[in-house]
Formats: sequence, C-alpha cells, structure tokens
Amino acid sequence: MSRDSETVSKNMRSIHSKDTSIELQLRKALWHKGYRKNYKALPGSPDIVLTKYKIAIFCDSEFFHGKDWEILKLRLEKGKNPDYWIKKIERNRSRDFETDKKLLFLGYTVIHFWGQDIKKHTDECIQAIEEAIWDSTFSDSSFDSSDE
Repeated sequence: MSRDSETVSKNMRSIHSKDTSIELQLRKALWHKGYRKNYKALPGSPDIVLTKYKIAIFCDSEFFHGKDWEILKLRLEKGKNPDYWIKKIERNRSRDFETDKKLLFLGYTVIHFWGQDIKKHTDECIQAIEEAIWDSTFSDSSFDSSDE
C-alpha cells in the first residue's frame, strides 16, 4: 500500500506525544476506577503515575515504540526513508529501556501497554494495574525480622 508523501506528512503531524487517544482511553477507565493522573516529574514523563503506589504507566504506540521490532524493522527496510525510521525507533526503544531502569531504581513499578491492547482489552489493562497496586500494597508491609 503506497501513500503519497503529503498524506503521510499530514498523518505524522497529527500524532502527539501526550493525551493520545490510547492514553485518554486508559486514563478515563482508571478515572472511573477511582485513580487519578498525577504529575510528570519522573524520568520519561510517564503517561500515568500512581504516586501513592509508585506505579508508572506508559501507553505505547506499536509503531513508535517498536512492537515486534524484528518484523517491523524488516518492513521499514523495504519502505521509504528506512535509515531515518529505523534509527528513530531504535532510539525510542533504547530511551524506553533507560527510563525503565531509572524508574525501577527510584522504586517504581513500570507498566507498558501497547495501544491495541488498551483499545481492545481495556479491562485487562485495568486488571494489570490493580494487580500492581495489590502487589505494591503488600510489598510495602515489611516485617521487622530483628524482633525474632
């Protein structure tokens, strides 16, 4: 499927890094569950932060974050401007990995959801977040072994 460069440019201009449709869909579902969007003063500016539970959530688009990277990379190699796109997505993937490490070091649980999973399986995404909250709640209640 070939598209003219004007159409591609128009589509690319309409893509935003925050308040994307997938992010809004997940935030709305979380809002109804009683959770709130919080500040973005963390490495990588997570899309959603549950500071009380130290959970950082990213809503990643399949293309820009390189889902099934080896397959996507092969497709890009055959497309227009492959050097640009491969370098860009590899840089995004590398930055995601570094951001995750920084957040983990700060004690955060990091969750990434693919856009299609949010769109098609929102309830399962919410369940994963609720499980992370549950895990966080019980891992914080440490026992003092010095009393033994």
